[in-house]
Amino acid sequence: MNVFSRYFGFAQANTSLRTELLAGATTFLTMAYIVFVNPTILGDAGMPRESVFVATCLVAALATGVMGLYANYPIALAPGMGLNAYFTYTVVKEMGFTWEAALGAVFISGCLFFIVTLLRVREAIVNGIPRSVRVAITAGVGLFLAIISLKTAGIIVGSPATLVRLGNLRDAHALLAIAGFFIIVTLDVLKVRGAILIGIVCVTALSFLFGGNQFHGVFALPPSISPTFLHLDIRAALSAGVLNVVLVFFLVELFDATGTLMGVANRAGLLTEGKMHRLNRALLADSTAIVAGSLLGTSSSTAYIESASGVQAGGRTGMTALVVAALFLACLFIAPLASVVPGYATAPALLYVSCLMLREMAGLPWDDATEAVPAVLTTLAMPFTYSVANGIAFGFISYAGLKLLTGRARQVKAIVWVIALLFLFRYAYLGAS
Repeated sequence: MNVFSRYFGFAQANTSLRTELLAGATTFLTMAYIVFVNPTILGDAGMPRESVFVATCLVAALATGVMGLYANYPIALAPGMGLNAYFTYTVVKEMGFTWEAALGAVFISGCLFFIVTLLRVREAIVNGIPRSVRVAITAGVGLFLAIISLKTAGIIVGSPATLVRLGNLRDAHALLAIAGFFIIVTLDVLKVRGAILIGIVCVTALSFLFGGNQFHGVFALPPSISPTFLHLDIRAALSAGVLNVVLVFFLVELFDATGTLMGVANRAGLLTEGKMHRLNRALLADSTAIVAGSLLGTSSSTAYIESASGVQAGGRTGMTALVVAALFLACLFIAPLASVVPGYATAPALLYVSCLMLREMAGLPWDDATEAVPAVLTTLAMPFTYSVANGIAFGFISYAGLKLLTGRARQVKAIVWVIALLFLFRYAYLGAS
């Protein structure tokens, strides 16, 4: 315990090994769905699902372990939702490229990512984010978590007429999620340690009685990774047609990961004057994960907004991330047990965290529309476009545009102008993919 305490700085972070273990388990349970969802999505691209399952676990463990040991942040990484869908349904199915060529595009984007990180270009971008937009990123991530959790619980569903509508609240899954939400909030208000984890376990236990959940055992040997390992096609990815794909991967990876890192770190109180002290180390962790993922056989990795659930459970150091990494490795052998936790059991945890993250909006300068409006657009765009990156894009473009139109262009840093123009180019030339 003393070794862990000294290395991760438990005393300085006002945490303990027990708290970090609980936080790591909480984060893992809220994002463990990726080891089953990612193989399903990439399987639609023709990739062997069993191999993608192994690649997903390995990349998540590697990236999160690096984040914990090297950057000392309680932030977990894994193949990103949205990026995997773009990989399968746009690059492979719509544009007609092979999954090997798509992996090559991921590799190239990861290398670019790594280079701009080493040159500290990404750090300059993060530090150049205006304070109002930085505050809004946390709130926007919170709303993003909210819509994910409500959809997962079945409390909201899609509608052709109104986009979303209320789901069936008499459904057992929705009722169990609602019960879990009240359990978590009540326990947290009463200062019960591990409130979020207790809520997840309670709903999982009730799911066997009322939710039709079934136990499939505990252990299973992992499948072979050889069908996807080193099967990327870099030569095909360098063709003219895939350059656009590389650019989209790069931009989405850059701002999705950056926004999530800032949002979760801010929620954990790990920002000093709006900056992350070990930011470049955190950025190196996710850029390394993208390259490793393309080699192992999965789409781009990113920081996970579900890390906020572990932060709410008290996680403040890299020990939280190290626990998540260990559980992803264990998942290679206990996939049947990990699959027992249903999505509607983790949804209440994400919803409660989203409620807490929205209080960041109170710090906005509401009397200055050139600051408040870009922040609000940032916050709203994340859930409504289902993308952290799009939210940041709306924020940068509107911030620069409003400052220019109101004669306050000198208040805008050079990096903000560059990023705003890059996003305008992306939407005008590449569309919204």
